[in-house]
Amino acid sequence: MDTKNIGLRGIPVADTRISNIDGERGKLIYRGYDILDLTKNSNFEEVCYLLLHDELPTKSEYEDFTSRLKETRYIPKQMQTNMSNWRKDADPMDMLQAFVAALSGYFDEEFSNKESSYDRAINLISKVPTITASWHRIRNGKKIMDPKPELTHAANFLYMLTGEVPDEEIEKIFDICLILHADHTFNASTFTARQVASTRAHMYSAASAAIGALSGELHGGANYEVMRMLLDIKTEDKVESWIKEKMDKGERIMGMGHAVYRTYDPRARVLKELSKKLSEKINLPWFDITQKIEQVTIDEMKKRKGVDIYPNVDLYSASVYYMLKIPMDLNTPIFAISRVAGWTAHIIEEKFAEAAPKPALYRPQAVYVGKYCGPQGCEYKPLDLRAETKQ
Repeated sequence: MDTKNIGLRGIPVADTRISNIDGERGKLIYRGYDILDLTKNSNFEEVCYLLLHDELPTKSEYEDFTSRLKETRYIPKQMQTNMSNWRKDADPMDMLQAFVAALSGYFDEEFSNKESSYDRAINLISKVPTITASWHRIRNGKKIMDPKPELTHAANFLYMLTGEVPDEEIEKIFDICLILHADHTFNASTFTARQVASTRAHMYSAASAAIGALSGELHGGANYEVMRMLLDIKTEDKVESWIKEKMDKGERIMGMGHAVYRTYDPRARVLKELSKKLSEKINLPWFDITQKIEQVTIDEMKKRKGVDIYPNVDLYSASVYYMLKIPMDLNTPIFAISRVAGWTAHIIEEKFAEAAPKPALYRPQAVYVGKYCGPQGCEYKPLDLRAETKQ
C-alpha cells in the first residue's frame, strides 16, 4: 500500500466550486474571493450567502437573506425543555450533534429539491448558535436568552451566550472569526457531510455527522487543546522549557503544522492580529505566550528535524476565544456555528451538482491486512470445540 495516500491524503474525490486552498502560497479562497479580502471588507452573513450561492448578494438579496436568518433563529421550546433533561456536565458537542439531528423531527419539510435545501441551510445556520447558547445557559442554571432580531449574527450569539450585547469591537472580532472558519475545502467534517449527503440522506443528518467528525481533537477540538497548553504554561518565561520537554517525549505541539499548508495558514495571520489586539485591550498575557510558543516550536523543529513548521488556525484562535470570555469547551461548538455555512453549501453541491459527472455514492476501497487461513477461509468450529488457550 502507498502510505502517502493513507487517509485519502492527496486523493481527489470530487469537484467543488466552493473553496480552494493554495498550500504552497498560503491562500484560502471562498468562491473566488481571497479570505483576507473578505475579513477586511465583508461580514459573516454576506459570506454565508456567497458560499451558498456562488456570488456576493445584491443589496436586496442581502437584505432578504439576513432577514430570513433572523426570522429562523428561534428553536422550539420543547427542544430547550429536552435539553434540560441532559446531564449538565455532558459534552457540548454531543449535545449539539444530537439536537441538530433532532431538528428534522421539528421541521419535516420537503428535501428533494435544491430550493428547499437552501431553506434548510438557512435553518441550520440560524439555529446552531441558538442551540449552543441555550445549552450553555441551561447547564449553568441561567435563563435562556431569546434572540434579538436587531443584532447581527455574531453579536446575537454573544448576547444569547452572556446576556450582554457586545461592543462593536468585540462584535467585529467575533464576526471575523466566523468568516475565517466558514469553510476549508474537504477537511474531515466537510468530507463527512458530503459522504453522508452522497447517500441522499437529508441535510440535518449530514450536518449532524459533520459535527461528530468535528468533535475530535485532531480537527475541531484542537483549539481547546491549545488553550489547555497555554494555561499549563502560564507565563512566557516557561515556554521554552515546556516545548522542549514535550518534543523530547515525541509529543505533538498543538496548533502547529497543517496537513495542507506548507507556509503560514492565512487564517492564523488574521487571528494572530486579533489575539494581539485583544491582549492589549484587556491586558492579558495570552498573545505573548502564544507568540513565544510559535517561535520556539519553529526553531526547535528546524534544529531537530530540519523542517519548517508554521501555525495553523487553532494556535491563535484559542486565546482569542478565551479572551472573548467564551468557555473553553464551547470552542468546538463555535467552530460548528461558523462551519455549518460551509457544510450546507457542500451538501447542496454534493446533491445537486450541475457539472458532469454528477457525484456518486462514496465507496472507497480498503486494503485488507487481516489473517488468511487458506484459500477456503478459516474453518468455523462450534463453541465447545474451541481451545481455551488461543495460539
